[in-house]
Amino acid sequence: MKIITVAAAIILNEQNQLLLVRKQNTRAFMQVGGKLESNEAPEIAIQREILEEIACESEIKQFVGRFETAAANEPDHLLVSYVYEVKLKQTPRIAAEIAEMKWIDLEDQVTLLAPLTQQVVIPWCHQNLEN
Repeated sequence: MKIITVAAAIILNEQNQLLLVRKQNTRAFMQVGGKLESNEAPEIAIQREILEEIACESEIKQFVGRFETAAANEPDHLLVSYVYEVKLKQTPRIAAEIAEMKWIDLEDQVTLLAPLTQQVVIPWCHQNLEN
């Protein structure tokens, strides 16, 4: 099985909505983030990807963990994700290969979500947010 290693961001707004993006020519919404370049640390990759994808400077709040899920857009691939909770320093806007961006409520069932978002990120948000 092929492995894709990425850094992924959990980005929440004041209303505890989760920021998701959909890349061009794909269907699933997912975390902002992307593949690590060779010899690149995940915490460097995540800030680079945030800048590339949604044109924001960011600050890492915490390392959430390393998770393994199915890859959303690449069948027969294992996705290894280094997930960070991140705070944005500007208002995000679509850049790079992003086709669509939206804030979702954690209870939102409407959206087609990547496995990482569905299995890891949303449950983590539910556990870690004060209601």
